[in-house]
Amino acid sequence: MEQKSVEVLRLTSSETAALKPGVNLICREADNFVIYKDPKNPKDDPYKACRNICKHQGGNFVRDVEDPSCSVLRCTKHGWKLDCSTMKYVNPPESFSQDKLVPELDEDGSLALVELIPPEPWKVDARPPQDIKPGEVQLTFFAHACMELKLGDKTMFFDPWLTGPAFARGWWLIHEPPADWLDRLSRADLIFISNVNSRNPNYPTLTLLADKNPNIPIYVGDTAMPVFCKLQQSGVTLNRINVCSFGVWQEINADLRFMILMDGVHPDMDTCILVDYKGHLILNTVDCTQPNGMRLPRNVDIMMSDFAGGASGFPMAFSGGRYTKEWKERFIATERKKLLYYKTQVVRDVNPKVYCPFAGYFVEAHPADTYIRETNFKNSAEKLNTLINRYSDHIITWTPHPGATLDLARILDDTGDRRLAIVDPPPGTKIYKDSWDFGPYIDRINNCIGSEIFAYPDWIPVYYRWAGFRDYNLVLRMIETDDDFQSIEGGYDFLVDFLDLSFPRQRPAREHAYLEIKNRIGVHRQTVLKGLFWDDLYIGFNNRISRNPDTFHYKFWNHMQILLPQQPPDWASFLREQRKMHDGQPARAVWKPSRNNNFILFRLLQTLVPARALLVPGLVVFLATVYFFTSSKK
Repeated sequence: MEQKSVEVLRLTSSETAALKPGVNLICREADNFVIYKDPKNPKDDPYKACRNICKHQGGNFVRDVEDPSCSVLRCTKHGWKLDCSTMKYVNPPESFSQDKLVPELDEDGSLALVELIPPEPWKVDARPPQDIKPGEVQLTFFAHACMELKLGDKTMFFDPWLTGPAFARGWWLIHEPPADWLDRLSRADLIFISNVNSRNPNYPTLTLLADKNPNIPIYVGDTAMPVFCKLQQSGVTLNRINVCSFGVWQEINADLRFMILMDGVHPDMDTCILVDYKGHLILNTVDCTQPNGMRLPRNVDIMMSDFAGGASGFPMAFSGGRYTKEWKERFIATERKKLLYYKTQVVRDVNPKVYCPFAGYFVEAHPADTYIRETNFKNSAEKLNTLINRYSDHIITWTPHPGATLDLARILDDTGDRRLAIVDPPPGTKIYKDSWDFGPYIDRINNCIGSEIFAYPDWIPVYYRWAGFRDYNLVLRMIETDDDFQSIEGGYDFLVDFLDLSFPRQRPAREHAYLEIKNRIGVHRQTVLKGLFWDDLYIGFNNRISRNPDTFHYKFWNHMQILLPQQPPDWASFLREQRKMHDGQPARAVWKPSRNNNFILFRLLQTLVPARALLVPGLVVFLATVYFFTSSKK
């Protein structure tokens, strides 16, 4: 298939002559556009143009009153700024380029804007829908973004996160998946995993799966950062990982095929999937920001997507300046509302017969993250479905519970009772979790704290040179902390100057951007030891960040979250060199959790909160007594 050219806007000769030098915002009933008229080059290639849509999350641009050049627009959603003279974003700096339209100036003085439409690969060998019988196509919700699809005699799973945490210890499942989830997952014919984040290839889940069926076929997109790039560090054995080119049908049998599509904002790591069973299409955009650049099939049978928001360290992990609790609450309320309307519009554009919001059922359950949990509220699936029904009442919406099943044939049968299409779990089924087994997972993380490499301060330059980020005018101060982000005696506190990748004792005298990050010591050291992406720290709410100026350094975060080397640092060689250099003696003591009152209190909280024992007043008094007693012994 070839791309095609479509004229999306035409201005008359008088309208074209009326364009002012600089930015022109053109509003039409169907769409809005940006036309930049170059004041310095009025004859040769004088126009640049794009749709008035921010590449981040689809917000609209307005003029930036702080821009004296009249070439910069500001997104109303997140404040991203687009320099229309170059069609590149200047905030975040060194990040994205805007998708441009092609200006064509005719001899009569009229101006046309032409869009190059990429191929729509699902139209290749398109198949008309065949009749299907009840029970032939069934979807069963498990948890978060995990759905089981029965497609004839094949069973397919999406993104199985079904036990343990994601993002180190920051995210925990809201729902209790069906009790037989592991048996059903291990018997699947194929599994799709959408991206590299730890809620998608969730290694606590995959560890159990690999023990039962290491040869299960798993399909991922051919992203620049492979979905399983950290498989070796996880210790999990999976033998049949299939990497698929984008936009190509993967034929499973005569009735079933699927294709993987990339995200328009994060094509190097994020994907979504389109499933075709006997001509019936099921679209799962997971949590892509702009799935397939927003070129999506219309009138599919079933669509699934994320809905909740709250899946970022911003603004929850930020402090200083404007980042007060009140500001965060206002920001989050506004953002969640914007997200609801954005998702509603995407669903209306796709126009599915059935829409199911999922990929958002997580909670910051650990007691140490109470502040995050109470402030970082999420959209509800019910609220999004209500909004969709208000504007598109012909779309059937489904808010799933674990174990609930949707039968596509019964949905499509206009003559039958559609209420039979959705079967909820039996009465008495446990839907929501009320306890989490924090201990084993956090102990595994904290076991990294005592690693010998941290006895030698030279781990710092070795790690950051391995990471490979440099030639950027940013100075980082990294501070290891306890769970409450308080500095700990014996933890590391150091500076990194990324301009020349040096490690100064004091901030340099030159003007520079400054980033201060406090990291929970266990997650920080696990990230360093295993060469993991910084998502565990940032998206897992395991750090606190302040910055001056208050600018998002896209290039830095993109590198540390996506572009780190796939293999961890060679710590074995490092230890051999350090032991030889220091005659086998550690250069400093390795910090370990102390047995002081704070640690005792934390372990008691960790043990009791999942069982809700803290609600018992007598135990509250007991904890206070323990705290007083241990404090008096110091």
